[in-house]
Amino acid sequence: MGPVEFIVLAFPEEQLRVPAVEAVMGLRKTGVVRLIDGLVATRTASGEVLAAEFDEFVELRGLLTGRDVARLIGPEDVQEAARLLERGSCALLLLVEHVWAEDAAIAVRTAGGRIVGSVRIPPDRIPADTRTGAA
Repeated sequence: MGPVEFIVLAFPEEQLRVPAVEAVMGLRKTGVVRLIDGLVATRTASGEVLAAEFDEFVELRGLLTGRDVARLIGPEDVQEAARLLERGSCALLLLVEHVWAEDAAIAVRTAGGRIVGSVRIPPDRIPADTRTGAA
C-alpha cells in the first residue's frame, strides 16, 4: 500500500462545485489515487456542522463502492475539518491512497524501512518558477 492522506477540499458556499469535484474524482479514475473514504462536511451560516455521505449527492453517487472502501473518517475528523471552514461553506473530506507511490513504499518496507511521515508544502511556499505549468 502507498502513503495514505486525509485531504480537506473547501468550497466557498454550502454547495459543491461540480467542475472541481469532477477534476478531483478524475484522479481516481486514472488510478493515481485510490479513494478509501469520503464525506461532505458543511458549516452552515449559523455555525452548525453537518456531515453527509457521498451517495446523498448526485455528482458523488457511487464513488465509494467496492471492497477497497473503508469507513475510516469519523465524527471527530468531521469536527476537526469543520474548524477549517468559514460559516456558509462546505468541504470534501477525502481519505486517499497515493497509488503512484506504492512501488516505492513496498521497496522501503522490503528493505526494513517504513514511511514515518510526510509534510504537505503549500503552493505559495514554492517559488513560482519551479511550479508545474509556470512560465
